[in-house]
Amino acid sequence: AMTTRLNPYLNFRDDARQAMEFYQSVLGGELTMTTFKDGGMSQGAADANLVMHAQLEANNGMLLMASDTPPGTEFKPGTNISISLSGTDEKALRGYWEKLSRGGTVAMPLEKAPWGDTFGMCTDKFGIQWLVNIAGQGS
Repeated sequence: AMTTRLNPYLNFRDDARQAMEFYQSVLGGELTMTTFKDGGMSQGAADANLVMHAQLEANNGMLLMASDTPPGTEFKPGTNISISLSGTDEKALRGYWEKLSRGGTVAMPLEKAPWGDTFGMCTDKFGIQWLVNIAGQGS
C-alpha cells in the first residue's frame, strides 16, 4: 500500500549520532543511520562520517528523523527543525510539494537525489521549512 508520513526532522552540528542515540534511549525503537559517505553526498573528510540521515522508529509508530548540518552550511539552534513528508505515494507527495512551495521559497527543487529517491526542500509562505521525499523504485 502507498503511504505518506509526516514527522519532525531535526538538524544538528556534528552530534546527530549522539542526539539520536539519546532519543532512542528515551523513546525506544529501531534507529538506522546513513553517513554522508554512505549516501554518496560526502564533500570530503570533514563530513564523511557525519550523519546524512537518521531515522528512529519507535514501537508505537512515532517517527523522528535527523541529520548533521554539512560544514560551511549555516546552523542556528532554534530554527534547526523542519517537517518531513515522506513515503511512496508520489501523486500525493507531489501535490503537497506544489501547494507548500507556492508563494514560498524553494531551497532544493523536487528531483531525483543521489541516494535514489526524489527529494526537495522548501520554506512555505509562513516561514515553515518542509522536506519532501518520495521513495525510489524498489525501496
